[in-house]
Amino acid sequence: MPAIQENITFSKSHAAQSFNEAIKPILEFDKKESDKTNLFQKGNHKMRIAIPVSEGKLSLHFGHCDQFAIFEIDNGKIIGRNDEVPPAHEPGVLPKWLHEIGVNVIIAGGMGQRAQQLFAQNEIEVVIGAQAGSPEELVSAYLQNTLATGENICDH
Repeated sequence: MPAIQENITFSKSHAAQSFNEAIKPILEFDKKESDKTNLFQKGNHKMRIAIPVSEGKLSLHFGHCDQFAIFEIDNGKIIGRNDEVPPAHEPGVLPKWLHEIGVNVIIAGGMGQRAQQLFAQNEIEVVIGAQAGSPEELVSAYLQNTLATGENICDH
């Protein structure tokens, strides 16, 4: 029993209190990030999904598309689609632009490692390796957790 009393005593020590104060901001940040992640779980909220499109189908590389099909999702259902012409393709432009228009998921055939990092910094989930198909089919499969993905066709 003395070991338990020692642990209680140590938890109230000046060192333990200082340690708790030091890690408190880290724990609060982690909770905020967890809350943010939960906010964008598919099927439980409103979200926006972007599909890079060329000739009406998924463009296998997000940076080489004619437009983006932007889908509005509410409670796991597609409630609208808007096609947007992207700004000129330069490093960092597309992730920032998609973030500004409220996109939180992009489904692509291929995407380079640096682009994936830029999307993550802009709080956009990246799904890569999607197979060519209509944007509606891809979004529906994503929402139903049946989206088939393969290898990332872009490795630069």
